[in-house]
Amino acid sequence: MEMYLVRHTETICEKGICYGQSDVNIAEPFDEIFHRIISELPSKAVIFSSPLKRCVILAKHIQKNINTISYQEDERLKEMNFGDWELKNWNEIAPEELNPWMEDFVNIKVTNGEAFTELHERVGDFLSNEFSKIKEPVIIVTHAGIIRSILCHQTSLPLKDAFNNKVDFGEVIRIQL
Repeated sequence: MEMYLVRHTETICEKGICYGQSDVNIAEPFDEIFHRIISELPSKAVIFSSPLKRCVILAKHIQKNINTISYQEDERLKEMNFGDWELKNWNEIAPEELNPWMEDFVNIKVTNGEAFTELHERVGDFLSNEFSKIKEPVIIVTHAGIIRSILCHQTSLPLKDAFNNKVDFGEVIRIQL
């Protein structure tokens, strides 16, 4: 089976804004990049999407343009919950909060948010519960943090090295399972 990991396109947020699970919109125009993304996908697939609109807009466009076996939005595919940091500029987060997290983002939980281990757990739950019966190609429209977590699950890369996997806006990563 093939899995296609698709990161949403650029958002309307200014660079440097922490927007994790905030439901922000994507920047327009996006038709050209959507066309390029679709050209990299199979013509028939099962689609899963984060329920955040920056992913749903792209996932629904994909659904309209390929032969979709099924489409489902899944809460477990949301980006990391940055709690009190949501919609703040990274530079405005107090160093006494930010620095410990930067040194150990895997285990340190953001105030009113989550640690990367919690994100990785929900991704593992998604992978183990959704893929046992699927034989067709799968498209997952989601966020960089989720894609990095999936890549860690698939390659046994330690979580502390997850950011070694660069994931650009609108990138499609194909994995053969």
